[in-house]
Amino acid sequence: MGLDDIEDGTADAAKETGLERGWLKGLLGYHLRMAHLALYRDFAAKMASFDLTQKQLAALELIATNPGASQGDIANALSMDRATMMGMVKRLLSRGLIERRSSTVDRRRQEIRLTAQGEETMKAAHIIIDRHEAEFSSVLTAPEREALIGLLCRLYEKRPPL
Repeated sequence: MGLDDIEDGTADAAKETGLERGWLKGLLGYHLRMAHLALYRDFAAKMASFDLTQKQLAALELIATNPGASQGDIANALSMDRATMMGMVKRLLSRGLIERRSSTVDRRRQEIRLTAQGEETMKAAHIIIDRHEAEFSSVLTAPEREALIGLLCRLYEKRPPL
């Protein structure tokens, strides 16, 4: 199956803007970016009332799933630098969504956990995010969605070193 066999939406986009996509139609990065933008716009619209970014919600989910993880652990999992993670932690702390405490094993290590408010926020967010994911991916069959996730994971998890 080639590019011409897939309805990729570039014809519709070309009609809207009057621009031919040419060489871009064959670039993986272009299509990943366009898909990301469409997904992000839909996500942001549905999650606006939470005033949380995708990355903040991902951090909250990692904290919920890994109570007691360190800031560094969460930053590494999200490919964030320490300074950016520190800013995010401060924002989440100020909103009462997480708490930070010294580890009982190593007092130098700061553990992060969700607060009760953070747990309630994540329960509500899961409902909306699940609906967003279902609606957004409704153009795919369940096996196509699963295959797409697998292919995307392969692209970012098993890249050869630079």
